[in-house]
Amino acid sequence: MNFAPMLLLLGITVAYLLSVVVILREYERAVVFRLGRIVGEPWGPGLIFVLRPLYRIERVSLRTVTMDVPAQDIITRDNVSLKVNAIVYFRVIDANRAVLEVENYLYATSQLAQTTLRSVLGEVELDDLLSQRESLNERLQTILDESTDSWGIKVSMVEVKTVDLPTEMQRAMARQAEAEREKRAKIIHAEGEFQAAQKLLQAAQTLAAEPTAIQL
Repeated sequence: MNFAPMLLLLGITVAYLLSVVVILREYERAVVFRLGRIVGEPWGPGLIFVLRPLYRIERVSLRTVTMDVPAQDIITRDNVSLKVNAIVYFRVIDANRAVLEVENYLYATSQLAQTTLRSVLGEVELDDLLSQRESLNERLQTILDESTDSWGIKVSMVEVKTVDLPTEMQRAMARQAEAEREKRAKIIHAEGEFQAAQKLLQAAQTLAAEPTAIQL
């Protein structure tokens, strides 16, 4: 008796059953399609059964993603050229929309973050970029969060990480800071001279009013 066909059929059956069983981690969800149409809410976590080829799934991670935005060439409102990079923290809150509304939500979020960074920082002056970093971070976060909301993504934080200034601008700022320190030093010295003159004036007035004080 030839058992080869039976063994082959058994092997195919076992392989299919193994492919049907899918284990999703606690932070994963499966967006399920049946004959190309989405099936209700995402499945998981835990053990699920996917009857292929009628069903197809796409795994989506719900963990917070830390995305490094590459350095962007920025021209500020006062025409200073510099490079700025940032970090974006976001996560998927609606797996179905993250799969249906955009082809690749990671790539789309990265591109949107780059264009938003150039647009927002190009509207401010250099001094504001250096001194108002926190408010600019909040503005970037708000814009990105509103833009990605339709994709089922929540942007929780944006941080401008590094601002690379041209060497000439760094030297100019150093000279400006040095001139500012010299100005403050001269003001403090002048205030000290003024206070000393006032004390001498008070002493002279006292001596003029009481000539015997000179002898004492």
